[in-house]
Amino acid sequence: QVQLVESGGGLVQAGDSLRLSCAASGRTFLIYTMGWFRQAPGKEREFVANIKWSSDITHYVDSVQGRFTISRDNAKNTVYLQTNNLKPEDTAVYYCAADRTPGRLGLVAEQYHYWGQGTQVTVSS
Repeated sequence: QVQLVESGGGLVQAGDSLRLSCAASGRTFLIYTMGWFRQAPGKEREFVANIKWSSDITHYVDSVQGRFTISRDNAKNTVYLQTNNLKPEDTAVYYCAADRTPGRLGLVAEQYHYWGQGTQVTVSS
């Protein structure tokens, strides 16, 4: 199996930046795609970004395009989400996830097999 541990969340002001990290361990050779999702209180879990584990192919939800950047460091088995120009509407628990299905760059939570415990990001206005 694959274990995922997120870190880097916090309380910031609008316009600030945070870098979220997700460290993968276990059978990481199973991973095809890594994704970041977020869930605000009372809302559905929302896709934020994903990246192919073995290349730089990425996707972003429109609301973060140009502000967030997903990247990976395979040597460290770690995926990052650089979040810039944060807005109050970015407040949520951020989760990283891993999909083991070859050829798929999933955009919905149900397509991912492994999940971290989440890290809280709170943006004050």
